[in-house]
Amino acid sequence: MPRPASDRAAIETEIVRVRSLGLDALRTLWRVTFRSSPPPAFTKDLMARFLCWHFQEQARGGLDPETAKHLDGLARGGKPGADRPRRLKPGTVLLREYQGERHIVTVVPNGYLWRETAYASLSTIARAITGTAWSGPRFFGLRSGADRSKDIEHEPAGSLARHPDTDRWHRQGGRVSTPHAKAHR
Repeated sequence: MPRPASDRAAIETEIVRVRSLGLDALRTLWRVTFRSSPPPAFTKDLMARFLCWHFQEQARGGLDPETAKHLDGLARGGKPGADRPRRLKPGTVLLREYQGERHIVTVVPNGYLWRETAYASLSTIARAITGTAWSGPRFFGLRSGADRSKDIEHEPAGSLARHPDTDRWHRQGGRVSTPHAKAHR
């Protein structure tokens, strides 16, 4: 719901006031606002920016929990997108050649379709294809081999995925080819 113009005007007035304060006045305002001393490394500009952000947060509300969690993860050294698994749209086709045989898996609303049988897990399909325990996302090139816990933007060689909206095949190294080009390789 939009804030009344008077609230926005009051916030803007407060921002202008804070930006015009000297260093000693900013330190005093910081102590009053946060009940602690400002970090010694904070410059006048950084202190003013932080205080203005805090006043805006108090007036308009803070970050939603998902954004706060994401930023906290980044601050702790996480990589962008590492906490969010890749979501495949229904209709996406995964292609994997294994021991000379081409395996085509289609993403459906409640799982995956392989050889006209529905499966809840890619790992189950990978196990059926190889006869050994495999991470399904890794087997189909949706996760890297070096770090199984992180998603990657491109698939390794031997694995292709077709996005249903673009009807294009994606391969390692960012090269994109059509299904016809794949057949001629």
